[in-house]
Amino acid sequence: MSPKVAVIGAGNVGATCAQRILEHDLADVALVDVVEGLAAGKALDLAEAAPLVGHDRKITGSTDYRVIEGSLIVVITAGLARKPGMSRSDLLMANAKILQSIVPQVATRAPGAILIVVTNPLDTMTYLAWRLSGFPRERVMGMAGVLDSSRLRYFVSEKLKVPAGEVEALVLGGHGDTMVPVPAQTTVSGKPITQLLPKPEVDQLMQRAREGGAEVVKLLKTGSAFYAPASAVAEMVQAILKDEKKVLPACVFLSGQYGLRDLFCGVPARLGKNGVEEIVEISLTAEEKQALAASAQAVQADRAAVDALL
Repeated sequence: MSPKVAVIGAGNVGATCAQRILEHDLADVALVDVVEGLAAGKALDLAEAAPLVGHDRKITGSTDYRVIEGSLIVVITAGLARKPGMSRSDLLMANAKILQSIVPQVATRAPGAILIVVTNPLDTMTYLAWRLSGFPRERVMGMAGVLDSSRLRYFVSEKLKVPAGEVEALVLGGHGDTMVPVPAQTTVSGKPITQLLPKPEVDQLMQRAREGGAEVVKLLKTGSAFYAPASAVAEMVQAILKDEKKVLPACVFLSGQYGLRDLFCGVPARLGKNGVEEIVEISLTAEEKQALAASAQAVQADRAAVDALL
């Protein structure tokens, strides 16, 4: 039997997630959206593309959560998108209410699933999904670090005019203005970027990575990024479904790692069939540790607002 992945939210991010999962031949997809006909219409469109793309995966679209039964992974993309000038924290209360309407239904219909949260503000919404679902912490994670690291990899490849595949990068912390790109873990063919560029240019690239999402929002004017976020989700889905034990930066529950406790925040994690199978601790400079602690503090401030809703 083919594995099934559910995607909640059939907007740009959700529909593109479904497309990536199907066209990478990872799983069948159940697409759900509260808007009548939206998920069904996009599912039909994607199904009609299958003969051209060359895959045999199935997709169903509905407003009814019964279609997600049997899903191994549930990806939550539903929520309001950022508009120009809007921070991720501005979205907090509105998207918290949306998750309150979604997560209990997911927990009822797919009680054994692994949750991947994409809704912003990412770290706080991941925490909320964990609390609302009652799932073990290993089965709840947020997509952020894979996306932010990919953005940094692209910016470095563009700057140095090298193939993006030769670049590795790591971004830690909360998904927002306080994220923590790690220069020592940003390499080109194994060489740290700090050996290839002067510090002011390295700092400029790190700052552009922090502002990567806002840069897209500013250009689009009426929406936010969806192609790269969907690709980041597909990377995580593949690691889990294929039990790759792959280390990816993800928003996961910390219980003392990196000196942080009782919150969801972005760090390297080994992903496999059981979800978060290990949190990988790497060496950080004193400056990076301080930046990560500050990022976690910002996440905690938002979490306090969510706790008041529970």
